[in-house]
Amino acid sequence: MKLSDLTIEEKLRLICGKGSWHTEDFGGKLPAVSMSDGPVGLRTMYQAENGTWETWSAVAYPSVQMLANTWSEDCARLMGECLGDDAAERNVDLLLGPGVNIKRNPLNGRNFEYFSEDPCLAGTLAKAYVAGVQSCGVGACVKHFCCNNLEFDRLHQSSDVDERTLREIYYRPFEIACEARPVAVMCSYNRINGTYGSEYKKGYDVLRGEFAFDGAIISDWDAVRDRTVAAKAGLDVEMPFNERNYERLVADYEAGKITEAEIDACAARVLALGERVLSMREQRAPKRTEAERAEAAKNIAAEGVVLLKNDGVLPLEKGIKAAVCGYYAKPDDVRTLAGGGSSQVVWKDASFDLPAQLSARGVENVYEQGCAVDTVWSVRMDMRRARMNAAESAVNLVCVGTGNLLEFEEGDRRSMRLPEVQERLILETAEENANTIVVLFAGAAVDMSRWVDRVAAVVYAGFPGMGGDAVLADLLTGARNFSGKTSETFPYELTDVPAAEGFVSAGVTRYQEGLDVGYRYFTSHDMPVLFPFGYGLSYAMFDYSDLALQPMETGVRVSFCIENISERDGAEAAQVYVHECAPLVYRPTRELKDFVKPVVRAGEKTIVVLTLPMRAFAHWSTSQDKWVVTDGVYKIMVGASSEDIRLSAKIKIEDGKICAL
Repeated sequence: MKLSDLTIEEKLRLICGKGSWHTEDFGGKLPAVSMSDGPVGLRTMYQAENGTWETWSAVAYPSVQMLANTWSEDCARLMGECLGDDAAERNVDLLLGPGVNIKRNPLNGRNFEYFSEDPCLAGTLAKAYVAGVQSCGVGACVKHFCCNNLEFDRLHQSSDVDERTLREIYYRPFEIACEARPVAVMCSYNRINGTYGSEYKKGYDVLRGEFAFDGAIISDWDAVRDRTVAAKAGLDVEMPFNERNYERLVADYEAGKITEAEIDACAARVLALGERVLSMREQRAPKRTEAERAEAAKNIAAEGVVLLKNDGVLPLEKGIKAAVCGYYAKPDDVRTLAGGGSSQVVWKDASFDLPAQLSARGVENVYEQGCAVDTVWSVRMDMRRARMNAAESAVNLVCVGTGNLLEFEEGDRRSMRLPEVQERLILETAEENANTIVVLFAGAAVDMSRWVDRVAAVVYAGFPGMGGDAVLADLLTGARNFSGKTSETFPYELTDVPAAEGFVSAGVTRYQEGLDVGYRYFTSHDMPVLFPFGYGLSYAMFDYSDLALQPMETGVRVSFCIENISERDGAEAAQVYVHECAPLVYRPTRELKDFVKPVVRAGEKTIVVLTLPMRAFAHWSTSQDKWVVTDGVYKIMVGASSEDIRLSAKIKIEDGKICAL
C-alpha cells in the first residue's frame, strides 16, 4: 500500500502504534510489525486462558555486559543470530535491543544491559549483534538514543552534555551500529540538554543524515509527552498506543499545529518499516535448533567470564576437597542471576547448581548457603557452618553478587559494595582458609576494597545465563580457559569516578567530566584503579612483539605478533589505542580504536593485521562543527589492557596525509 492510498485519519492512527506490541495494520490492509523485549533472551508475552498475561520461557543468554567482556565480534554476531532464531519462532519482527548506552556511572541500574564505557567497543559489538539478528530475517532496534546513563528520575531529568562529548562518546556507538542498517532506533526517556528524547530533532537529523540511518525511530514505552512535537521532530511510531496522545494529535492537526506533510514523513517511514519487515520474513529459516542455541549461550558465557585475580589456586585439581558457600552457587530463583526489568527472561531451563557441576568434574565439595542475599534480609542463616566447612577444606569458594535485587530497570544501585552480609561471608570464611576463591555474579563494577586482598582468586562471573553453572565449573577446573576481559574500569571506590561526584538534581545531571569517561579519565589523570579497562587473566600467557606501522592513503596498516608462551591454548583480546602527542585541544591520554581476539595455540605465534582509518585520529571540532584530523605526531599503542601497553610506535600526519616517523 502506498502513502497516497491512506486517508489523513489513517496516517494519524498509523504513527501511534496498536496495543502494546504491534503497529497498526487496519485489519490486515498493512503488515503489522510485532515487537518484543529480549536483548539477552526473548521476553514475549501471551494471554493465558484465564485472561492473565504471561511470558513464554526462552533460552537465557549472558547479559550484554558479559557479551562485551568477550571482546569478540564473533560472539556478538552469534548471540544476535541465536536471538534472531528465537524471535523468528515466535513470529517477532522487531527485537528491542541491543542497548548501546555508555557506562558513565557504575551505579546505573541498567549497566548490565549495556556493552561498555568505551564507544568503540560498544559500537563494534553492537554492529555485529545487529547483523546477526537481521541475518535471520528479524529486525533489531538499537537503544536508547541517547544519554540514558542513569535510571534516577529518567522520565524527567536532563542529561546536560557538551557537543564534543556527545559526538565522541555518546553518539559514537549509535554511529557504528548504524553501519549494520538496523531496522529501528529507540529514543530514550530522558531529556538531552533540555529536550525530551522523543522530541530530539537535532539528534534525529544526525542519525538520518550523518549516520545514514534509514529505519524507523520508535519511542520507548510511554516516553512520548506530546505526540505532535515528537512527530514534528521525526519520531515515527509512539509505543504503546496512547489514546489520549492520539486524540490530542488529531486535535492538533485540525488546529493546524502540525501539517499533513509532517505527518506524511513519519507515516511513510512506518509504511517502509512494514514493507522491510515483510521482506525480511521471507528470509526466516532457523539456523540453529534450540539445543544448539543453548550451547551457543554457554560458549559465549565461557568467553565473557573474567579471571580478575589468581594467586595460583586455580585451576582446581581433580579430587580436591572444596567448601562452597553463598546463595548464588545454588539459587532458589534463577532470576537473581540476572538484572531486573524489561530484559528479565523466563529461563527455558531454570536450574543452576554449581556444587553439582563441580562434583561432576571430580571436585569433592560440601555446600552451605551461609548468609542471606541482601542486607534487607536480616536472617543470618548458618555462617558458622560455612566457616567450619572452609576450615576443613583445601579450597573455599564463595559465590556472591547482586542480581535483580540490586540491579534493575527504574532504579540505580545505592552502593558499589556488596551487601554487608555477603562481605562478611567472604571475610569470615577467608579467615579460615587462605585458598578462598570469590565468584562474583554482578552486572557492573563492584567495590572489592574490603576483601580483595584477603582472598586468593576472584572470578567475575557476570550474569552468565542458562548453563552458566557448567561453564563456571569448566573454567574453575581448567577444562576451559579464561579469555574474558573487563569492558569497564573497576575503580577502588565510587568516589574515584568523576561522574559519581558530578552535579545531579531532581531535574538535571551535568556531564561535567566531558570526555573523561571510564579509562579515559583514569589513564589521563594517573588515577590508580583496582582492575583497568580491558583487563583479564588466563591460564595461558602471551607475549607481544614486532609492531609495524605502514602508512596508507586511507589510514594506517598496523601489524604485530602475539605469541603464546605457555603450555595452554588460549585466546587473547589485544587492544589498539591512539594518543595525539601534542594536541591543540584536550585529548585523553589513551583512546581505544580497534581490537582483535585471536586464538593462539600453546607455543605458537599469530600475526595480527588491522587498519586504522583516518577517523581513528580525528576529534570533533566544536569551532568547525565537524570531525578534524590535526597535523601532528600520533602514538599507536598495542596493549593487553588500557594500563598494560606492550608495544608502541609513532606516525606523523602532515597536510592530512600519514607519514612514517
